[in-house]
Parts: sequence; C-alpha cells; structure tokens
Amino acid sequence: MRLSDIITEMILKLIDESDQNVAEIQRNELAAMIGCVPSQINYVLTSRFTPEHGFKVESRRGGGGYIRITKITMDRSNALMHIINSVGSSIDSASARVLIENIQERELVCEEAAEVMKAALSNNSFKDIPVNVRDQVRAAMLKQMLVSQL
Repeated sequence: MRLSDIITEMILKLIDESDQNVAEIQRNELAAMIGCVPSQINYVLTSRFTPEHGFKVESRRGGGGYIRITKITMDRSNALMHIINSVGSSIDSASARVLIENIQERELVCEEAAEVMKAALSNNSFKDIPVNVRDQVRAAMLKQMLVSQL
C-alpha cells in the first residue's frame, strides 16, 4: 500500500469515527504518527479531500493550529450540480476520468453511465478534434453528461 493510501485511510477512519463526519488533525502530529513528512499530508489533502471528492478542508495556522476535514453530505442533485459547477471551462482526459470514478464511487452515477462517460471523454474519442480546443469540448460534454443524470 502506498503512503498516500495509508494517509487517506487514516484520515477517513478519523472521519468515520466522528459523530459529525469531521476530523481535526494537526499535520505535524499525523506526519510523525505515520512516519512521513508534513508535505505528504498536504499532498493527500489537496488531491484526495477536495470538494469534487465530497470534502471540505479548513486550516488554522499557528501554535494551536489544526486542519479540519469535513465530509460533505448533500443530496444527489445538489452533489451533481456542485460537481458541474466545479468543472470549469476545460478539463483534460485524466482529470475527467478521475472525476467520473469519484462520482461513481459516491454512487452519483451508475457503473454503466460512468463507463460510457469515460469512453466518450477519452483522448481516443477526441483525436479528430483540434488539440487547442479538446479540453474545452471535453468539459462542455462532461457537464452535459452530468446534467443528463439530474
């Protein structure tokens, strides 16, 4: 198991043990407990605990500082709208794939729909589209696919 997976599992366990879907951690303490450097904690927080993944991360700096990770709970339609609004005007193939896998994992779309989306948004599907507009077209298509799931 990779270090980033271990950090993720530990944070998810802390959230699951909480009554309010919130974990408060001190980055340096967590890093010492796991045996890694604090920047690895930052990497996991910025890559795996994002709004697109269903989390909100807040931090307070200073001596008594902490990082608060909250698992966002919202109904399916609101979650999909939040994701649609977060896509932006362009998205590359790898990011689209990760986003689709995340929404499938959160059961916002069924497996069949997710597989169709991944195939339609893959680089192979865009080979005849000019390179300079591929990511913009991909973002527009992804948004429309998600709207169709509302």
